[in-house]
Amino acid sequence: MSNKTKNVYVFGASRTDGDATMKNLLGGKGANLAEMCRLGIVVPPGLTISTEVCTVYTEHGQDAVAKLIEAEVRESVAFIEKEMGKKFGDSSDPLLLSVRSGSRASMPGMMDTILNLGLNDEAVAGLAIKANNERFAWDSYRRFIQMYGDVVMGLKPVSKEEHDPFEVVIDMLKEKKGVELDTDLTTDDLKELVQRFKGLIRARIGREFPTDPWEQLWGSVMAVFQSWNNDRAKVYRELNDIPDAWGTAVNVQAMVFGNLGDKSGTGVAFTRDAGTGEDLFNGEFLINAQGEDVVAGTRTPQQITLEGSRRWAQLAMVSEEDRRNRFPSLEELMPDIYRQLLEAETKLENHYKDMQDVEFTIQEGRLWMLQTRSGKRTGAAMVRIAMEMLRQGMIDEKEALRRVGPDRLNELLHPVFDPAAIKKARSIAHGLPASPGAATGQIVFFADEAEEWVRKGKAVILVRQETSPEDLRGMSVATGILTARGGMTSHAAVVARGMGKCCISGAGAVRVDYHARTMSVGGETYKEGDWISLDGSTGDVFEGQVPTKEAELTGDFGALMELTDKYKRLGIRANADTPDDAKVARTFGAKGIGLCRTEHMFFEGDRIKAVREMILSEDETGRRKALAKLLPMQRGDFEGLFREMSGLAVTIRLLDPPLHEFVPHDEANQKIMAHEMNVPLGVIKMRVDDLHEFNPMMGHRGCRLGITYPEITEMQTRAIIEAALNMKAKGIDVKAEIMVPLVGTVREFNAQARVIRKTADAVFAERGEKIDYMVGTMIETPRAALIADSIGQQAEFFSFGTNDLTQMAMGFSRDDAGKFLPSYLKDGMYERDPFESIDQKGVGLLVQMAVEKGRTARPGIKLGVCGEHGGDPASIGFFHRTGLDYVSCSPFRVPIARLAAAQAALDEGS
Repeated sequence: MSNKTKNVYVFGASRTDGDATMKNLLGGKGANLAEMCRLGIVVPPGLTISTEVCTVYTEHGQDAVAKLIEAEVRESVAFIEKEMGKKFGDSSDPLLLSVRSGSRASMPGMMDTILNLGLNDEAVAGLAIKANNERFAWDSYRRFIQMYGDVVMGLKPVSKEEHDPFEVVIDMLKEKKGVELDTDLTTDDLKELVQRFKGLIRARIGREFPTDPWEQLWGSVMAVFQSWNNDRAKVYRELNDIPDAWGTAVNVQAMVFGNLGDKSGTGVAFTRDAGTGEDLFNGEFLINAQGEDVVAGTRTPQQITLEGSRRWAQLAMVSEEDRRNRFPSLEELMPDIYRQLLEAETKLENHYKDMQDVEFTIQEGRLWMLQTRSGKRTGAAMVRIAMEMLRQGMIDEKEALRRVGPDRLNELLHPVFDPAAIKKARSIAHGLPASPGAATGQIVFFADEAEEWVRKGKAVILVRQETSPEDLRGMSVATGILTARGGMTSHAAVVARGMGKCCISGAGAVRVDYHARTMSVGGETYKEGDWISLDGSTGDVFEGQVPTKEAELTGDFGALMELTDKYKRLGIRANADTPDDAKVARTFGAKGIGLCRTEHMFFEGDRIKAVREMILSEDETGRRKALAKLLPMQRGDFEGLFREMSGLAVTIRLLDPPLHEFVPHDEANQKIMAHEMNVPLGVIKMRVDDLHEFNPMMGHRGCRLGITYPEITEMQTRAIIEAALNMKAKGIDVKAEIMVPLVGTVREFNAQARVIRKTADAVFAERGEKIDYMVGTMIETPRAALIADSIGQQAEFFSFGTNDLTQMAMGFSRDDAGKFLPSYLKDGMYERDPFESIDQKGVGLLVQMAVEKGRTARPGIKLGVCGEHGGDPASIGFFHRTGLDYVSCSPFRVPIARLAAAQAALDEGS
């Protein structure tokens, strides 16, 4: 258990124990609440139970927690009572509390919250008298029972088709009373709801709703600690690399009420646009509501600023007169409150020097700030905000680089809808552009089924009435999200922006029927599996599949990339097999090709026939005849690569995969091959059988092919050298690097190197001219890493093939690991998938050893990596620390690698 004497920290006007530096102990929310108090911002007083207590809860249970913190909690509640001038548990003027989670990393909506805690049948009467508002008191009571019944007592839908049981009761009562909104229910209706809710709990849970405020408080605190390990929180941590060991703090705060009438309200605001990054204060609010109403999406909120309101009206196709009368902004409705909010948000952004996401409540004309945190934002907004804050002098270059998550750049590189196609597309609905992007997929209504469809290789759009935290897994795999309800700060909007997912919320014309699995809009019905397209930048929903085009990158993106070059040490190359790939890579800033996989070229057009002819040949003469047909094709490929990469190195790997990959294994395609090759089917079957291997990954492949059939290496070398000379004649600066794959002994490398150099010399003699070139090898077997000093005496460069090195070092195949690796990751056997992020302690040790040995043998040896890990930010950090010269990744990950390399250099220097 914790040895600390202090586990509970208070915050308020008269005393504040914590500050923003204590995020690990108090969680993000608790630390920021304390910091706001220190800044003089009006915050309801409260207490924070530290994250260390969550660890006690996880390891020892709730009895141990109660024993550890009960005295501190009671003392801290007394502090809140003194600050507010109210008594917790008093029936005449009760102090009511909220209980919220607060991890050190923001996890919006993933854990549980309880509001209005402390109410019972006696306290609700006292609250009604004190507030002189009976309806408000009973509305608060029914909300508390609903939240507590769900979060603490576990009354939830029994199936995914069932709606929230409490919401079903509300809808039934509204239908009975003939009203549309919750706010239309009378005080007597709310009293009836309270009784119905209690009866529902009694019938479904089998026990009474607790009336003792302290029992309510302890139940809520333990429920929040428990929610750290609920399914949605686990999924969110997995998606965002948040360690399970961090735990959550619990924040208990005095309640302030936005549901006290027309002079009260609640809202969420952002100091800058979380979707685009525009330097524009924006957000949403609801009059006569509590906080969960805004994020739940059950009511469509109004805009905070006049500018935002007018933009919303234009998107929602609402006239200016209608907007002004029915949907006024907070700036128009409560100008003094708006001014106070604007001052607070300005102070907070200037203090934290980052875009802030704030929550607030207005209680009878008084503004209370409930939370501030660095706001979730799209990748595009991340880049724009960082670069604009740099230009505004708020942050320096190094901080601008640190502000952008490398993987979030992916969003900027994704295709967008082709404007010409949009003009022809049929728009069927319109909503709020909650998170930009273009998404096309098949309609799916349930999160778990979205996962199933994606596993089958389908693209899906998750369509929901509104999303909840339970939908997180489905949201993470969907290409886009569409909700009928909700605003720009609803759960769907906030989470989608954090994921970089295209999202449209509040598409009011859409009617979702979960039981029928249909979406109706404009008199037409769309079934599960029908195709729709979402434009998250405009809020338009289109019927069918809309074609896309490549994204256009902004000036801020280019400026960020220039900054990466100023600070990074690692070179960034690309894995590219075609001139088009090479062109894209160079556009994104690649400084060469780190891996050209020559076998990929063999599958194009008629080339496969020549390859198969070589495979079927019974002797060297036949193989050479077939290879002669491939020579001009390969030469042309290499010319294209050299042309696009003029002045930059191009590393070309000789043939690597086993020959069986080039022949068909089903009889139908074997018949086609027999016809094309003009040989009997039996010959094909026999050759395919001859090529069969029990473990192809460790079989007749890599340098073993070139050693067995040196004529293959000769042809490929000739194609490379001739292409280089041809391009040199055209003024192209060629830097060719020939790479021998899968060596395990020095003799293997030397055998191939002799063939390469002999062939190159022959071409030079024929042409009467020369070029410089290098011969190196891939380090992708553990033995090669162990004897890298011997290999380094002969090879001019190493490129670590970390895909195969991982397979051989870990002892399992990437293709088969899917059968057990997910459960390994879930159970903590591995922290991360070793094929996505390099195993630094095992495979990484082999890389470090080979680097040291290679440099000892050849001090100037060039060292790089060309596996999938070359585009993984965490792996890039490791490669930087290990001292590699470059990493190579797919063309579209080049910008990600450039930023990750710059951040690695900054981390080393900090």
